[in-house]
Amino acid sequence: MLKQSLQQKLQQKLSPQQIQLMKLLQVPVAALEQRIKEELEANPALEEGQEELADADDYAQETEDTAAQDDLDLSDYLDDDDFPYYKTQISNQGVDEEQRSMPLSAGTSFHESLLAQIGLGSFTEEQAGLARHLIGNLDEDGYLMRDLASVVDDLAFSQGIETTEEALEEVLSLVQRFDPAGVGARDLRECLLIQLWRRSKSPEVLAAIELLEKYFEEFTRKHYDKIQRRMGLDDEMLRKVVQEILHLNPRPGGSMSHTDRSAQTIIPDFLLLVEEGKLELSLNSKNAPELRVSKTYADMLEGFAHNKEQADKSQKEAVLFVKQKLDAARWFIDAIRQRQETLMAVMGTILELQRAYFLSGDERDLRPMILKDVADIVGLDISTVSRVANSKYIETPYGTFLLKSFFSESLSTESGEEVSTREVKKILLDCISGENKKKPLTDEKLAEILKGHGYNIARRTVAKYREQLGIAVARLRKSL
Repeated sequence: MLKQSLQQKLQQKLSPQQIQLMKLLQVPVAALEQRIKEELEANPALEEGQEELADADDYAQETEDTAAQDDLDLSDYLDDDDFPYYKTQISNQGVDEEQRSMPLSAGTSFHESLLAQIGLGSFTEEQAGLARHLIGNLDEDGYLMRDLASVVDDLAFSQGIETTEEALEEVLSLVQRFDPAGVGARDLRECLLIQLWRRSKSPEVLAAIELLEKYFEEFTRKHYDKIQRRMGLDDEMLRKVVQEILHLNPRPGGSMSHTDRSAQTIIPDFLLLVEEGKLELSLNSKNAPELRVSKTYADMLEGFAHNKEQADKSQKEAVLFVKQKLDAARWFIDAIRQRQETLMAVMGTILELQRAYFLSGDERDLRPMILKDVADIVGLDISTVSRVANSKYIETPYGTFLLKSFFSESLSTESGEEVSTREVKKILLDCISGENKKKPLTDEKLAEILKGHGYNIARRTVAKYREQLGIAVARLRKSL
């Protein structure tokens, strides 16, 4: 039975312009130039040049005047059955989908270098095929992380090659003779041993081989006293043996690869000058490109309007195409302008909230600040502020920093003062940097030092901050 009823629904949808703005906001200045170049190539109605906003306004006004004068209703074309709505859409990606790419430098790759060495060895044709397969299974650090039984199964099912683990073991031992020393190892211990076996058999090297073969677990835990006692080494000999091992390369593949990701130069989105107690903030010029709507395309649309009566199907297609490109150009220019305004608004608020820090450059002047603090002042959503903070850099007289680094939680001192956790981490880092490496400071001792500075922090909190700083526990920081 059919029923008729009234319903009220509240929905919120993002327009294509808002989606475009959100994507542009999270793009750093280094990638913005490439994004604009792609848009220029894809949209002939968009051009580089000055007075882009004026041209866009002129286009909008001319379009309105022409439509009023000649009574041209473009909806006639947009509603044409020959052009369904879905054909006017070009983006099928999600709102939150990020597109990140990083250029690779040209050259010989790590695996290509190893494959070239097969021809220099004494391999049979069958062994050469197995060697190529093993090299293809090495990771970028040069390790074979799969067991030989799995490799045997792969060869049987994917290539129809029957072999044994013993045959693969023999070929692997030959691959392990390739340069750089250590490639083809199945774990760190084997990688280090391969490198030691190639060295001259001095007393230190022989002792290092024995240490890794018998006491590798104790070595990783830095139980030097136990190793020294069991191997009967004096202090000087133990120091030489440990140094011999520490000078080995744990990532042989990384030292050989010529196709590593190229080092990315940080291009700041903001420039800050500090002069006589005044902060002068500006956008990087690449953040403010000069774009305009093509006058040629605007005139073309006007010409179509004058010849409405003679318009046939092909001309309708041309009208639709031109209007889409002009609208896309206007939206893109407007999105770039809104991006600039949003960036300046967010960074300006951060400057005000952290004014003391930007005047002095001392991390101890950083105030506790979270995304919500900035979002409330600017009047933007927290997610929008996060998009800006996570990918933008500012160049200051004290260095170039990621905006995200200025945000931190608050912590109360014994006097009740609110301070930034960044300040506590800075003191913690200074303490560890100046410690005696033979007797590094434990978390308990670090907690006592911080209490002496007025920060009543528990040992587990000190451990959390230490881990966030990427610092190992005291036992692993110990050196001979």
